[in-house]
Amino acid sequence: MNTLTRLTDGRIFGLDDVAQQVVGGFILSAPFVVTEEVWSLATTMNWVQWAITVLMVLGIGYGTLYRANDDRDPDAERSVLGIPLRFVSLILIAYLSVTVLAFVFNAPETFDAAPATTLKAISIGAIFGVVGAATADSLF
Repeated sequence: MNTLTRLTDGRIFGLDDVAQQVVGGFILSAPFVVTEEVWSLATTMNWVQWAITVLMVLGIGYGTLYRANDDRDPDAERSVLGIPLRFVSLILIAYLSVTVLAFVFNAPETFDAAPATTLKAISIGAIFGVVGAATADSLF
């Protein structure tokens, strides 16, 4: 028997769940990584607005995983520093999928973005990445 996180409905959080999150994160965030409007917004964002996007990603991710799905109990899952491993994976994938796509498509250079602007654009894209990743994880 796999010793990964056992959920209350008997499912185990494993590589198949991570793969679903990756696919969902990449699919939904890809169009936003190469959109000039996202990079223009990032240029004009201040750090408070950036922090709000980070909070949005966390809130959307947690809400989708644990509030919209009654079959999941965050307290019954394996955790890292008290945070459910599924949620940690979701947030990492939301941000990493956008980051990978941004650099694969050379978006920071294409839009002549400073490192701070790149960070802000990644956070904007992560809003969509977390929706895709959480939805894929919850549906499949």
